[in-house]
Amino acid sequence: MLKKGKSGVLLVSGLCCLAVLGGCGSVSGDSAAKDAQKEADAEVTESADMADDAVKDGQTGTGDVKGDNLGDFSMQDIEGETYTQEMFADYDLTMVNVFTTWCTPCVNEIPDLEKLGNEMEEEGVQVVGIVLDCADEETVEKAKLLAEKTGATYPFLVPDEGYLNGRLAGINAVPETFFVDKEGNIVGESYTGSRSFEDWKSIVEDKLKGAGL
Repeated sequence: MLKKGKSGVLLVSGLCCLAVLGGCGSVSGDSAAKDAQKEADAEVTESADMADDAVKDGQTGTGDVKGDNLGDFSMQDIEGETYTQEMFADYDLTMVNVFTTWCTPCVNEIPDLEKLGNEMEEEGVQVVGIVLDCADEETVEKAKLLAEKTGATYPFLVPDEGYLNGRLAGINAVPETFFVDKEGNIVGESYTGSRSFEDWKSIVEDKLKGAGL
């Protein structure tokens, strides 16, 4: 299973807000992430080492080994609906946006992600959010209010105990976005920081072309 390693890019300037990329550092869910890391098995640890070797410096964020599979998982959204790895099967490309309720750049880009998901659904693209700081009912209620205010209709998922088989455990700055194909394989690199609708659309189109879709 894949577990994302910590990148030097995310630790720049003491994990303060990433002004250039429009992101926030020092994720409040990091302690839970560390617990998940300690409980990870040897297979997860080896995968993390492989991911660390593949890190690419730069504004695009951290590189992931193409083809790494997220594996089996079960997560609930903020409304209590269950999602598994089967959520990827009906779409050629899934955009997974990891964010927190307190991160202003994260919140500001949600309407653009909603627009992106609506416009590109016919091209086989879906958008999914993961609310990294949803650790209790109070935060879930905040996420529900956030979805209402931003008009988001795509699912806001709550991290499971395994932190998506360790993939979320090394995240220290949000938003972080990565892409998954219909088999649950990560496609290309991850992206740290928020972006405009036009920028995200260009990135998605490039990924579709690169995959021959």
